[in-house]
Amino acid sequence: MAILIIDDDTELCELVTEYLEDEGLVVDSVHDGVAGVERCLADEPDLVILDVMLPGLGGFAVLSKIRETSKVPVIMLTARGEEVDRIVGLEMGADDYLPKPFNPRELVARIRAILRRMAGPGDAGDESAVIRVDDLEMDIGSRRVSCSSGEVELTGAEFAVLETLVRAAGTVVSRDELSRRALGRRASAFDRSLDVHLSNLRKKLGQLPGGGERIKTVRGVGYLYVKPSGSSL
Repeated sequence: MAILIIDDDTELCELVTEYLEDEGLVVDSVHDGVAGVERCLADEPDLVILDVMLPGLGGFAVLSKIRETSKVPVIMLTARGEEVDRIVGLEMGADDYLPKPFNPRELVARIRAILRRMAGPGDAGDESAVIRVDDLEMDIGSRRVSCSSGEVELTGAEFAVLETLVRAAGTVVSRDELSRRALGRRASAFDRSLDVHLSNLRKKLGQLPGGGERIKTVRGVGYLYVKPSGSSL
């Protein structure tokens, strides 16, 4: 698996590279935003680690340019305490974030979770390779999603959250279970990732054909993808 680090902190890049290579990952790094975009689009890595604070072209601008043509998973590195940066990054299409300073083991865990998620459970022989609920259709193999409004572009994290909810359509999925299955970690009271991914999904999918929410929050319990009567998986 090939990892691209875009961060102007060369010492950090060297430390992270050494740690990730010990984990069997192939790592490359660049130290400014323009070079990061060019390298990402040219080399097509399996995952990008992107710092918010970059010289020249900032991290958010880099993410925006990458997302114009690529669905590569992106983990954003943010300053500790800068929650607004994390939320903005997720809303713009980042798959996850990690505040600096961070434990390299936590970074590896996040990377592994995302790569497992991208591999997906579906294959040509999977009876559930295509999931349909009302007007929503998820092709697990090609990772394509469509509904009455047309094809919907989702990040890897959004796809995983939606797949988890849709496979359990009509049943409440607890917050902790949704985070564990979709994001690969237990839910934290201070982690807004799941909330932002759910908000993005609601915006992108819109309402059900007959009106009403697709994804409901069951306060104190979890989340529910609405399964209209007569609909089946």
